[in-house]
Amino acid sequence: MSLFTDPRWGEALSHLPDYLGNHVRVSLAALALGLAISLPLAILTRNRPAPRGILLALASIVQTVPGLALLALFYPLLLAAASLTLAWFGISFSAFGFLPAMLALALYSMLPVLRNGITGLNGIDPALIEAAEGVGMTARQSLVLVELPLALPVLMAGIRTAAVWVIGTATLSTPIGQTSLGNYIFAGLQTQNWVFVLFGCLASALLALAVDQLLGLIESGLRRRSRLRTGFGAVGIAALVAATLVPTMGRSSQGYVVGAKTFAEQYVLSALMRDRLQAAGLPATARSGLGSSVIFGALKAGDIDLYVDYSGTLWANQLHRTDIKPRAELLAELKTALTKENITLLGELGFENAYALVIPKKRAEALGIRTIADLAAHASALSIAGDYEFFSRPEWAALQKAYGLQFRAQRQMQPDFMYAAVASGEVDVIAGYTSDGLIAKYDLVVLDDPRHAIPPYDAILLLAPKRAGNERLQAALRPLLGKIDIATMREANLRASGNDANSSPDAVAKWLWGKVGG
Repeated sequence: MSLFTDPRWGEALSHLPDYLGNHVRVSLAALALGLAISLPLAILTRNRPAPRGILLALASIVQTVPGLALLALFYPLLLAAASLTLAWFGISFSAFGFLPAMLALALYSMLPVLRNGITGLNGIDPALIEAAEGVGMTARQSLVLVELPLALPVLMAGIRTAAVWVIGTATLSTPIGQTSLGNYIFAGLQTQNWVFVLFGCLASALLALAVDQLLGLIESGLRRRSRLRTGFGAVGIAALVAATLVPTMGRSSQGYVVGAKTFAEQYVLSALMRDRLQAAGLPATARSGLGSSVIFGALKAGDIDLYVDYSGTLWANQLHRTDIKPRAELLAELKTALTKENITLLGELGFENAYALVIPKKRAEALGIRTIADLAAHASALSIAGDYEFFSRPEWAALQKAYGLQFRAQRQMQPDFMYAAVASGEVDVIAGYTSDGLIAKYDLVVLDDPRHAIPPYDAILLLAPKRAGNERLQAALRPLLGKIDIATMREANLRASGNDANSSPDAVAKWLWGKVGG
């Protein structure tokens, strides 16, 4: 079966109305906001060199910030602002998803609009402006009736550039909770579903191309003073917006929202919980691909209703604890701390997914390495790879402190690629996950942690404050508690790392329920 005859194309197509509609909505809103801010600023500063230089410099600096970082920065800022408005005025708003994505993308759109707006206005022949003054026009009338129409073709070129930038960058808004075409890409990368990755890239590219061509038609019409071209372009944009927004706007409330982080196990578990809720007659959808720093805040704020986290992650990242306690004691303290924030720890699923240092079995046997303490003696000659956040997490600092680890080199990479990299010798050691099925697939070994530098990482089910007393919801989820052991989860994760229709999170979730639900 070739890539282009893969049945997963049909699955990808089924998500298109939702993903595309949300992508267009946030992109359109960001472009409109960016234009509403940039055009007045371009007009105000065009003849003022100092403010103009500062404004363009600031807009240029924004472009140097990676898109994902800019999007992620807005979430904690808005979360803090929402807390303040609630405390001071009794008014709150959601800092999750649409709002941070729109604001970040609006900033990204400003530079080309500012530059082209200033260039277009300053490029007008001064004689034309003098003529307008000569016939008695005020400065405002000259701007509206003479200068802006003459500068509009150049301004439209800037808007075209901004549109392409915004549509492309909007694919990075998935980790902060905004549904977009990036959902295909993030899910595909984490589950090795290359059909989804390709579909998401193609859809985003085609959307950007279509919008660019329609805006180009408007630009050409303005330049040639052709109302027909301008009208066709405007109608095309309106038709595109209507076609993508109407299916999304016509949908009913999404009911319960199940959150998931950005790796395959989380996609599978969120699909499993969504299926259990739907089987109990509760409407539910999955919101996947959320960043670790975002998902807990989203639960606390009520933007999602439930998700699976890990006791060690919450212990280190949310409670900021560096001490390591026995599993039962750690869970008890964690539950007490969460209760104070009105978050319900419903229970453990039955397995642990901890960070662990992993090495090929043959290499470990050759070097006589069985524990991290053994590894420390060889670390200076070895390289290590971790996921994008591992080396900035408390666990890495704890490992270094406990064992004095100093590796020759550190690398960061997408989690699934780490296993292939260590198996092929590209790196010597990886910071893997104990429930990952790829450990067995690549004949790797998990090194023991005799000094207990890494805390327990039990998979636990959390409920948002607004769902604390929801017995129907809790009854639908309780059959999962304590039922998923480490061997079953490893097999599920191995299935999810495949490259066929049976490896989709939905298919693996159904298989998993068949194993634990009987």
